[in-house]
Amino acid sequence: MHTLLSAMLLGSVPGMALASVIESRQATGITVNLAQTYQTMDGFGTSEAFQRAVTIKKLSETEQRKTLDLLFSMDKGAGLSVLRNGIGSSPDMSDDHMVSIQAKNPGGPSAEPKYTWDNSDNGQLWVSTEAVHTYGVKTIYANAWSAPGYMKTNGNDANGGSLCGVSGASCSSGDWKQAYANYLVQYIKYYAAANISITHLGFLNEPDLTTSYASMRSSGAQAADFIKVLRPTLDKNSLTNIIINCCDTMGWSVMNTMLGQMRSVESMVGTVTGHSYTSTATSALSTKQKSWMTEAADNNGAWTSAWYSNGGAGEGMTWANNIYTAVTSANVSAYLYWIGAQDRSSNTNSKMIRVVNKAVEPSKRLWAMANWSRFVRPGAVRVGASGSGVRTSAFRNVDGALAVQVINSGSERSVTITVSGGEFVAAKAEAWVTDNTRDCSLVAASVDSSGKVTGSVPARSMVTFVLRPAGGTGK
Repeated sequence: MHTLLSAMLLGSVPGMALASVIESRQATGITVNLAQTYQTMDGFGTSEAFQRAVTIKKLSETEQRKTLDLLFSMDKGAGLSVLRNGIGSSPDMSDDHMVSIQAKNPGGPSAEPKYTWDNSDNGQLWVSTEAVHTYGVKTIYANAWSAPGYMKTNGNDANGGSLCGVSGASCSSGDWKQAYANYLVQYIKYYAAANISITHLGFLNEPDLTTSYASMRSSGAQAADFIKVLRPTLDKNSLTNIIINCCDTMGWSVMNTMLGQMRSVESMVGTVTGHSYTSTATSALSTKQKSWMTEAADNNGAWTSAWYSNGGAGEGMTWANNIYTAVTSANVSAYLYWIGAQDRSSNTNSKMIRVVNKAVEPSKRLWAMANWSRFVRPGAVRVGASGSGVRTSAFRNVDGALAVQVINSGSERSVTITVSGGEFVAAKAEAWVTDNTRDCSLVAASVDSSGKVTGSVPARSMVTFVLRPAGGTGK
């Protein structure tokens, strides 16, 4: 770090000296326009499904806390605000399967249910409890990869098959739509009894893919058939606040195809969801509902913890840019990386934290998420932002603070941020940088008498500026 910048952080150099250093570098003016508004954010998150939560729970208490801090802490980690849980459908926990709350056929779709609850849910209840009650996470997304096998055309929770009773999927055992809706409601009730409020519910995951693990095929029309049963069932059980998510397609653009067959129930779907595997979120979906990117990862590349080396698919800066594109071009309201923490049995970048020899090792993908999640909080509204030579975005948080992201793929440059289009004058400012040597670390920023904010953005870095008005906390 430049000696003047270091001194500025220690309070021994006045703001004018910092400004003179910055002026000698390439300068960029960034304008934030409060009058130009876009989507409201729900947050950033991850999942510990498929028994990844069990991996964390088996660690020592010290490493458990370190992992949870890295995921959810606003001071020590990424400050994630959304947790996606997997609703089990498997009869057992072998091969990291997610166990069902009704593993065996109770005797038909109209038979008395025989639910069982182990107060663990594949370790996810513990992670959820920590996320909600220790770190203040408020958004829990419960997502089923499949219905139990006995409810499906293929008699198996894996290898595709469709839900019995939706259009084009008849079964000799009968119509299981209502039983599946009841099953999902019961899962929500188990969590409620444990003082965890599920906020979003999904009944499909990658319905355009058949896999050897839990999977269930569905068209948009078939999804609509089930939503017509699920929504009334939720309402009848006084779960009117539960938001239905659909349909977590394998690729972002596939969701548009499904939406074309779901217009009759679109108002019943609170959030439209997709993944980034066969197509990425580069444009908005054709819906008036909120949209979430609910699963993205580099599942193929060998593990890397680098921020920038050669622009590889698993590098942190790559993911800072991926999130930027999804948020600013596809207008997503939430962005979730696939797995938070996992052991190194899968030595890929499918997770943000890996467990090696019972110790946790974060990657720069986690810190890329931190530069977004810690400062763009639930309820924040994206506002206009423009500047040359860098990628920039801005959000007005519920507490009044402005978070301005700057991703710089070139050489170090200074930035000056000006706010227009509303009554906002910055009284305080700070900046947080992630690059090859720093992990969402505090660096200097200055505010002049007119409220303009000046700071430095290092080469190949992401800096988030937080601007607070007079009297605002910006916490």
